Amino acid sequence: MAIERIETVPRLPGRPKDSHKGTFGTVLAFAGGRGSAGAAALVGASALRSGAGLVRVACPKEVQPTVASFDPCYMTYPVADDADGLALLEPSKKVLERFLPSASVLAMGPGLGQSADLRDLVRWVVESVEIPAVLDADALNNLAGQTEVLAKLRRPLVVTPHPGEFCRLTGRPKEEIQADRETHALALAEAKHLIVVLKGAGTIVTDGRRLYTNTTGNPGMSTGGSGDVLTGVIAALIAQKMDPFDAACLGVYAHGLAGDIARDQNGEVGLIAGDIVDSLADAFHHLSP
Repeated sequence: MAIERIETVPRLPGRPKDSHKGTFGTVLAFAGGRGSAGAAALVGASALRSGAGLVRVACPKEVQPTVASFDPCYMTYPVADDADGLALLEPSKKVLERFLPSASVLAMGPGLGQSADLRDLVRWVVESVEIPAVLDADALNNLAGQTEVLAKLRRPLVVTPHPGEFCRLTGRPKEEIQADRETHALALAEAKHLIVVLKGAGTIVTDGRRLYTNTTGNPGMSTGGSGDVLTGVIAALIAQKMDPFDAACLGVYAHGLAGDIARDQNGEVGLIAGDIVDSLADAFHHLSP
């Protein structure tokens, strides 16, 4: 099958004058754990800065006050956690089931940690949740070893692994993946409804039929939390009713553009993920129709 190479990223349409927060969708983020409150905060803040009308962040109760303190513009909800500060299975499902009916998209994974409960939770999300989802970081690490569930997807699922996470998902050596990133990303994306975002210099986005190679971004973005920001960006674009593949393409482009803006202001060495969040508004302004 011939692969269609995408050369131009889509744009968000202009906002109608009679719009309200419900017009631009609701992101439900499930992220964070002991030592990783910032990951949940970055997802929530980046989703807001990328245009989502409403953002809810569910996280373990141990870190919920810290996550809430980062930004007053998203809402936070505590989830019962274990002795290691990681979310427990049944309380997590209860919170998700409460808010999924009103959510446009689920963003899951940054900072969650790894446990038997979280492995079961990720599997439940992949098999049962009926809205589009973006899985990153520990959602992918917990999915490793049970990727057969990807063959049964019923709605769009975007996975955003860096090469190490891709290695754990596929069982392929990192060197092999990096030597032929396109082939490996296309192979994983053969599953119906799956969009693969293989991060790195020249991030690749593919749904198995189309392939986009990103042109924005810089080495200063090689910093902790940058991927968490991307998760929130893509989720927000899906919440605004973009096709998930288009949302992934525009998301990586806008994320990289924000990183370039932040670099121009702060340099590459001192760039941090929060700078990328702060530059998203300028990036989307630049991309406005």
